[in-house]
Amino acid sequence: MLNEKHDLIHELPEHKEAIRSLKASNPHFSKLFDEYHVVDHEVHRIETGIENTSDEYLEERKKQRLYLKDELFRMIQNA
Repeated sequence: MLNEKHDLIHELPEHKEAIRSLKASNPHFSKLFDEYHVVDHEVHRIETGIENTSDEYLEERKKQRLYLKDELFRMIQNA
């Protein structure tokens, strides 16, 4: 959906405290979290028309965002 927030806190509000804790204590989680934010922001800019790109590139970035979200969620569950 266009203009929908996908930042991790909005996606996983029930894990807000775990996310904050992992960001502070786990450098790998923090790195992936930052990468997720960058990709999500890029997807949002493309979807809202701020940036233009091919449909294939947008789909690639969405897949990367989903991969990162899955990795982060796995780390949250294991914490």
